[in-house]
Amino acid sequence: MIHMRKFSLVFASLIALSGADIADTTAESDADLLSRASSYLNTIDTLQARFLQVDGRGGLAEGDLYLDRPGKMRLAYDPPTPVLIVADGYYVIYVDLELGEPSYLDIKDTPAAFLLEPAWSFTDDTVTVKDIVRQPGLIEITATQANDPISGELTFVFSEAPFELRQWRVKDAQSQEITVTLFETKTGLDLDSRLFQYDDEDVFEDD
Repeated sequence: MIHMRKFSLVFASLIALSGADIADTTAESDADLLSRASSYLNTIDTLQARFLQVDGRGGLAEGDLYLDRPGKMRLAYDPPTPVLIVADGYYVIYVDLELGEPSYLDIKDTPAAFLLEPAWSFTDDTVTVKDIVRQPGLIEITATQANDPISGELTFVFSEAPFELRQWRVKDAQSQEITVTLFETKTGLDLDSRLFQYDDEDVFEDD
């Protein structure tokens, strides 16, 4: 059985905000902010980070995240979480390491596609922005997929200075929420191409 709920909670709904819902007095500043967030995300070519994932029941999981845009990603969870997720540019491969059973999904049919596309825009017609929240030192942008808004929502959390992606919160269609916090983030790295490959008989081990 494909663990789609667990996968979706990490990557679901990477998009959204409806300009029609934003008051005219804030439209210009919100538009500038969305442009800045989009520009920042589009500067990310490769990324490596540790992540801490917290679910709605307080369950914790840690691991390593690797991105090579467009199209490639690796989420390697630390033991005892027996999960590996690899996007190879064509498929998202969910692997239960205890059962040794991979599940293949077309990358375009998964929420990961939004994060891994060649160009990102919060004003694209595939995205609906639901909310922008400014807090001291932080900016939150909550979005959904325009063509499937009830599937869930994602909140990007950026630090102000420097402007960086620090966290995302994902709420699924059942209002279950998971928070993923990034730390030790590095960008512009020369990542080993084997990180984004999966072989049923030879899972690449990180050095």
